[in-house]
Amino acid sequence: MHLKRYQRQTVQQALRAVREDLGPDALVLSTRLVQAPGPRGWFGGRFVEITAAADRPSVTDDRHLQASLDPSPEHRRSHDGIVARLEAAGLETGLAQQVAAAHPTHTRRGASLATLCATLAKELAPLVAVDDRYAPVEVFVGPPGVGKTTTIAKIAAQERACRGRRLGLVAADGFRVGAVEQLRIYAHLLGSPLSVARTPYELQTTLESATVPVLVDTAGRSHTDEGAEDMLRVVATRSDVRTHLVLAADTPLPTLQKVVDRFATANPSRVVLTKVDEAGSLASLVSFLRERQLRLSYLGTGQRVPDDLQIATPRVFAGWVAGDTSARGAAA
Repeated sequence: MHLKRYQRQTVQQALRAVREDLGPDALVLSTRLVQAPGPRGWFGGRFVEITAAADRPSVTDDRHLQASLDPSPEHRRSHDGIVARLEAAGLETGLAQQVAAAHPTHTRRGASLATLCATLAKELAPLVAVDDRYAPVEVFVGPPGVGKTTTIAKIAAQERACRGRRLGLVAADGFRVGAVEQLRIYAHLLGSPLSVARTPYELQTTLESATVPVLVDTAGRSHTDEGAEDMLRVVATRSDVRTHLVLAADTPLPTLQKVVDRFATANPSRVVLTKVDEAGSLASLVSFLRERQLRLSYLGTGQRVPDDLQIATPRVFAGWVAGDTSARGAAA
């Protein structure tokens, strides 16, 4: 007896696949709705799953397939143990169960934190924006005190140290003299060109004349402030801009929701999480990022320039979520 499962969007599609693969005499054993894999499943997507059988030689081990269809008590205990460990780390139940189900069966019993992080990384991959190319204009927005200026300095310093390349710095935060002076000091140390734009016209002129990718530091003011809104409007209408919303990882979730709403007009496509070292685990932020469909670009892990900044990768993100310190410095 040959057993096989089929997942399709509708019952009709699943039955058609059964007939085409196993023939018209195939026996349908069960029909159920299952969560769709990946981001679609996170937002409630479902598939129809049909288990069917046919009298023909099996190309797989029937006993192994039957075990996956009807898990043994030992497999179930291992699965539940992984779920409990991930929940203890702060992961919400739905994602913990998804990771446990995706974890290889033969390594579930006594699974190490490193192997769990590897599986978790695959599930978190849609939340990470892995792109080592710079847009012509990289803009950083966010509330005051989250570390926008320091983040920009770290990026520019790492690029200078690793690739010998100078990025342009633009201080579009003319409202705070201290912020401009801080960026001026970093620009001098790095040998990077610095422009100060105090009006929308100056910002527009600066961006149009740039000959290298530029990192733009903006004012951490309310979107209802007319001056700040005018400056953001300059970058929001350009096609060569990529905007990062900078958020402190230790910010309470209700406040994060309000901040994201406040800066929605800036059209951010990336998120930088700062003060990650102060937050400890990022597990509580996973659901927030999924719900808001936000993708990480950088993780700020301290105040040192340029050391305490990591490019976000699925592996590094998983390390901070699950508490695996060995994975936090991984490249992938």
